[in-house]
Amino acid sequence: MRLVFGHGAGAGRDHPWMKRVVTAFEAHGIEAVTFNFPYMDAGRSAPDRPPVLEAHFEQAWRDAAAKAQGPMIAGGKSMGGRIASQVAGRGGFDPPPAALVFFGYPLHPPNQPAKRRDAHLPHVAAPMLFLHGTRDPFGSPDEMRELVASLPHATLHLIDGGDHSLVVKRKDGGNSVERAVETAAAWIKERTSGASGAARA
Repeated sequence: MRLVFGHGAGAGRDHPWMKRVVTAFEAHGIEAVTFNFPYMDAGRSAPDRPPVLEAHFEQAWRDAAAKAQGPMIAGGKSMGGRIASQVAGRGGFDPPPAALVFFGYPLHPPNQPAKRRDAHLPHVAAPMLFLHGTRDPFGSPDEMRELVASLPHATLHLIDGGDHSLVVKRKDGGNSVERAVETAAAWIKERTSGASGAARA
């Protein structure tokens, strides 16, 4: 089983958080494939335009699928997850993903709740899992509950005290990211059980 996981706007595939997630998924038997969007490799701070980001995610998906056996999952952290959902919403993944997983979906910019980034989500056919911290300024728990209630194939898992990276500051929150990955891995396996996915030679 292979998960293609896009990074957030401010840090690339080599960031410790990304490596932490990859290691955690591997512990559950899921290979997480990461990549850098073009602006990150070019050393720019501002993300590329959405069409460029989407095209690059599609290429990373095709490259990963060429060597995959079993179900393929798409997802990412913040912007990476949003771009995955936009590609899925217009049917741009080949083969189609068996599911999508979002770590800190950026429903809107902080303090700008009117600038929603969810118009495409009803067009995503695959099951979706939203892992979201209760302290995430990109979407309140109530906003996320309302969003997921409107999507027939969506599931929400709130991380109590988690920030935009699902990190909990409490003494008992040191493994919050690993626990979020554990939740995601169980959800993925439940929804892909028996699926042939995109088996390739």
